[in-house]
Amino acid sequence: MAAATAMRFGQLSSGIDMAPDWTMKEVSTGTTIMAVEYDGGVVIGADSRTTTGAYIANRVTDKLTPIHDRIFCCRYTAGVPQVYTVPLGGMLVRQPLSVGGSGSTYIYGYMDSNYQPNMTKDQGLLLVSGALSLAMERDGSSGGVVRLAAISETGVDRRVILGNQLPKWSTA
Repeated sequence: MAAATAMRFGQLSSGIDMAPDWTMKEVSTGTTIMAVEYDGGVVIGADSRTTTGAYIANRVTDKLTPIHDRIFCCRYTAGVPQVYTVPLGGMLVRQPLSVGGSGSTYIYGYMDSNYQPNMTKDQGLLLVSGALSLAMERDGSSGGVVRLAAISETGVDRRVILGNQLPKWSTA
């Protein structure tokens, strides 16, 4: 029986040979993260879905990572009270807003139309939550809840918007 099995499936020479082919390949991931300056601070936001290819690995990831009391990182965007982006290649770029991840392609036009310099904190929170929910509705790799942080010299205001409280963009 063992000989028949070995002949049918071939001999395995090491533990590496036993690993499925997909474990040796790069896996695409998806997300939507962003940062927007407002008058006196920065609003950062992210969806909460972590994907590995088509598989949802975690539905409630917190992608807003504190580095210091008022310095946060969304994988590659940060600011207090400024927004810096580090694109592929490693150059540090100061911008009034930054959008990244697989969901970003769905919201560039929305951001171009709705971003205004010197917004209030509430306007910034509304813009970021609206843009993230729009991306989450269209990008299968983004989803879950919206996590926000408004960062200013007075501190950090963290918020979570649950999926059933997000703005709806489609009519279906």
